[in-house]
Amino acid sequence: MTSGAAFLMLDATSCAKHRLEGGLSKLKPCRLDGIKEELFCGKLTVFENRQTRIGRRIDLNVVVLPALDQETKAEPLFDLAGGPGVASTEAVTFYAGPGKVYRRRHDVVLVDQRGTGQSNRLSIPQEKTPQHYLTEMYPVDYVREMRHALEQRADLTKYTTSIAMDDLDDVRAWLGYDKINLLGGSYGTQAALAYMRRHPDHVRSAILLAVAPTDLKMPLHHSESAARAMDLLLRKCEQDANCRAAFPQIRNDWKNVLAQLEKQPARVEYSPPGKTAPTTVEIQRDVFAEKIRNCMYGRDKAARILLIVHHAAEGDFSPFLQQAIAPSIPDFIADGM
Repeated sequence: MTSGAAFLMLDATSCAKHRLEGGLSKLKPCRLDGIKEELFCGKLTVFENRQTRIGRRIDLNVVVLPALDQETKAEPLFDLAGGPGVASTEAVTFYAGPGKVYRRRHDVVLVDQRGTGQSNRLSIPQEKTPQHYLTEMYPVDYVREMRHALEQRADLTKYTTSIAMDDLDDVRAWLGYDKINLLGGSYGTQAALAYMRRHPDHVRSAILLAVAPTDLKMPLHHSESAARAMDLLLRKCEQDANCRAAFPQIRNDWKNVLAQLEKQPARVEYSPPGKTAPTTVEIQRDVFAEKIRNCMYGRDKAARILLIVHHAAEGDFSPFLQQAIAPSIPDFIADGM
């Protein structure tokens, strides 16, 4: 997926494969970084305070990938991103590539939810040192600093899911659509459920992947779910002859490395890629466990967990650091959301 999805407006009179009519004509042809085809971009301005309709305004960033078959075009697909905090326009590379199948008869509409992407993104700069990637996700002091900074340019009470879904319905109407299809994953399912509740007359269908119910209290179940997933991973290895031969004591390895880090954090020398000067980093027990949990989000990363654990139990954290000190989930999330 792209980062930031910065776009360049083109002359509306230039040659375009698709000509948008009706409400879609409010958009302009654009080229996004790394995308070969021409798309359509625009911004809809809404009030931050939708109730009073006075004061600060937010420009909602909108990108439309047109249906490939305009002659038989059906209702559009609105993609709702996860997080909360991920910009929907991050998915443009997917829908311009392997996800083109979704666009056979449907426009795909990507709207950066207020507080994300280019819709008044709620975040502050952070120094990304190697140790940065080995700290807890949201230290209390960082959250206090972030809140103080963001309150200077945003009313943080106005960035809730229900308000954002009313924004989304404004975009739907602005673009001239009646009924729409919703596609959400993780937090995006919660957003979709909120939209369905508030604007049921405009929903044709909803596809919910990895459902996050509206009453979900994150991260209340993270630890329990992670422990269960880790147990399943260890059990699968114990039942596989090749894996069992490679890691004969893997369950003990897992218990031992956590116990060692609980007793005393590991201090390890790390050489950043492209730099000659190594640096010493500290690995705490809870951060190690959380990084392992994050690895379970992708099959390719999950496949390396047993190797990482086995080496770490023997005091070698190199495989872990190769995985851990790299852009990860929080890097494309607007923390303030």
